[in-house]
Amino acid sequence: MSSPDVTAAFRAARDQLLDAPSAADARAGFTWPDVGETFNWADDWFDVIAHDNDRTALHLVDADRDRRFSYAELAARSDRLAAFLHAHGVRKGDHVLLMLGNQLEIWETMLAVMKVGAVILPTTTMLDTADLQDRVDRGAVAHVVTNATETTKFDDVHGGFSRIVVGGAVDGWTTYPTDLGEPAPADEVRPVVRTRSTDPCLVYFTSGTTSKPKMVVHSQTSYPVGHLSTMHWIGVRPGDVHLAISSPGWGKHAWSCFFAPFIAEATVFVHDTPRFDPVALLAALDEHGVTSFCAPPTAWRMLLQGDLGARPRALREVVSAGEPLNPEVIARVSDAWGLTIRDGYGQTETTAIIGNPPGAPVTPGAMGTPLPGVEVVLLDPLTGTEADEGEICLDLAERPVNLMSGYLGDPARTDDAMRDGFFHTGDIAARDADGQLTFIGRTDDVFKSSDYKVSPFEVESALLQHPAVAESAVVPAPDAARLNIVKAYVTLAAGWEPDADTALQVLQHARAVLPAYARVRRVEFAELPKTISGKIRRVELREREERAAASGAPAEGEWREDRFPELRSVSR
Repeated sequence: MSSPDVTAAFRAARDQLLDAPSAADARAGFTWPDVGETFNWADDWFDVIAHDNDRTALHLVDADRDRRFSYAELAARSDRLAAFLHAHGVRKGDHVLLMLGNQLEIWETMLAVMKVGAVILPTTTMLDTADLQDRVDRGAVAHVVTNATETTKFDDVHGGFSRIVVGGAVDGWTTYPTDLGEPAPADEVRPVVRTRSTDPCLVYFTSGTTSKPKMVVHSQTSYPVGHLSTMHWIGVRPGDVHLAISSPGWGKHAWSCFFAPFIAEATVFVHDTPRFDPVALLAALDEHGVTSFCAPPTAWRMLLQGDLGARPRALREVVSAGEPLNPEVIARVSDAWGLTIRDGYGQTETTAIIGNPPGAPVTPGAMGTPLPGVEVVLLDPLTGTEADEGEICLDLAERPVNLMSGYLGDPARTDDAMRDGFFHTGDIAARDADGQLTFIGRTDDVFKSSDYKVSPFEVESALLQHPAVAESAVVPAPDAARLNIVKAYVTLAAGWEPDADTALQVLQHARAVLPAYARVRRVEFAELPKTISGKIRRVELREREERAAASGAPAEGEWREDRFPELRSVSR
């Protein structure tokens, strides 16, 4: 079913990245592979490398079991599942909502859905009935696959979709097959479906930090081929064991738990626990010989709340993405392990487009440089002209392979994101003399104070240097004299009390390490509002400050610098 020429082109592009002697050579010599008019990654890549391949593709460890599945086994299981899905009405172009955890079934189902030419809609298990109704309606869902423990959430979800349940029989649901590991019976036929390169493959819902989640459509090439850049950034290689902290339902799961490691012919290692357990995770990294590890900044900060201990024995590459990584975190991990966390940047709408690849010099706090196959332009948000500080954009003159097709059912939003010949990320960055890009903030997060531009990320990074601060979110507090002043919401580290003494210490620290225009003048101790994917919803905090300003009353629990004589006496 695969095309040898297409597979060869894909392999050649991958091997150029793997074999390049330096990051600069990788970028200079790379071109996106021409996969032609028809392409299906599951057929044209995964099944080809899986043929008679006993190398472990997926290693799942939880409290009860330790299971390994080879590339050949995953290919065979997904073939049988593709036949099952087709027999139960799943057809090319159908939208299939997957609401599964980090379990075997999500890997084999993603492969199977691709093989029948249907469209995967990964969805987090944290959603409630109202969220699911929205996804079913806006996502035009024709089929749902979920665990038996989640089926009650669909009792009041209306729509003409078929229902497939994993892990037990449920009335009204078709039971997911439990014999996929057995040889296929003679009368079981896997459908032969060819997909065009431009056909939809996945629809991901964004995390919704500022509005209702967008539905991002990726083609049979934009993610499956585009994640060559992600493989290069991570530094994952054939035979590696790769662990990424990511939940199914978010684009980053496809980045680091599916496409990038399978493109590299590595092992996806999953350490599945009911909740994040830093001690158990560190032990697993060492015990199971993990060679590359990717975690979001929140996970890195949680790891640093305890003792990192010695570097896990096989660990070679450590990376972070999802939100900017603070320099303080990079320094502390480097001190403990002798490894530098390499930051990377992309969106649900793209694969990795900026990063610090293996072997390249790292500027702490910088995202890195454009990755192979990606041309990044910084545009001044006001003038639309190129600048050394501006919105991160991709030039559409030669449309990047690793860019989404558009937003499902929302042509106006698609047109806006791709206006004036550029894809607009909505993120602001600065470029230094060496071409390194540093994240400044979302276009709606950066604000002005006394006519100076304040980057929340810069202030948050400075606050994180104080031992009391486990996490923070910086927003503007409206002020008659300065337009806005800097307010910090702080989640305290263990052992610190949310009292006047702690507030004074945090305010003094900010005053000592930040320029006057960016110093924190108000602090409030609180748990930060986050999306279900773990990203901070600064929009909620901004709105809270606006309401407080309109009422004229200070927010309850807020500590202001003018309450402390020690700060009023300092002229700065």
